[in-house]
Amino acid sequence: MKVNAMKSLEEILSEVEANIAAACAKSGRRRGDVEIIAVTKTHGPEVVREAWDAGLRIVGENKVQEAAWKRPAAVSGPEWHLIGHLQKNKVRPALELFDFFHSIDSFALAERMNRIADEIGASPRILLEVNVSGERSKSGMRPDDVPSVIEGILEKCPRVTLEGFMTMAPFVPHEKIEETRPFFAHLRELRDAMEEEFGASFPRLSMGMTNDYTVAVEEGATWVRLGTVLFGERPKATPQRIVDAGDAGESGEGGGEFDRVLD
Repeated sequence: MKVNAMKSLEEILSEVEANIAAACAKSGRRRGDVEIIAVTKTHGPEVVREAWDAGLRIVGENKVQEAAWKRPAAVSGPEWHLIGHLQKNKVRPALELFDFFHSIDSFALAERMNRIADEIGASPRILLEVNVSGERSKSGMRPDDVPSVIEGILEKCPRVTLEGFMTMAPFVPHEKIEETRPFFAHLRELRDAMEEEFGASFPRLSMGMTNDYTVAVEEGATWVRLGTVLFGERPKATPQRIVDAGDAGESGEGGGEFDRVLD
């Protein structure tokens, strides 16, 4: 989906809002059921201000080290969500920076987050990232692993509040976005099954990005992660490094922080 650089953010956002409203109407949902996460990855603090001034109240970042310098320099007010892969050795600084975590992809990570949250008095809100497509290039747990992870969190992680699930559909050209529908439907159906199995409410579904957010909304998304459609192509980021000294001996899962496109 191309972004018209001649349009203001307000004009672009008006078009995006209309698309979301149409998708909600098509699927019998209320517009208020869906919120936009403004993905500001590699953009500066001024873009966070621009998003806030345009009425967007949630900022999404992929990396802990980028948020570490950006959030203190940005306007106060937005809720900050970590939508990228979280390494185990960055849990402590992440808990100090973010209000919500979309990409918890194992019980071990949730358990570690719970322990550190207990030490510092935090109460993290999380989503489980589920790899519904089965693509090796994507992180996230297998759908079959979700019940045991939920069971472990509910029994052993009292500091953590599980509110739902996140996924990414395979990338397809915009003209083929209908091909993403089964993946979004799969996550919604998984959520429904888990609510029934555990007698709990998991109201959040984080799914849909610039290319496919309308289909995601039709299939039940409550958060859509939008960056390129709002702010244009991302500038190149300057590498940053942040490691909790107390955790430096523990590596993140997968051997490094994924540089995934999540908008």
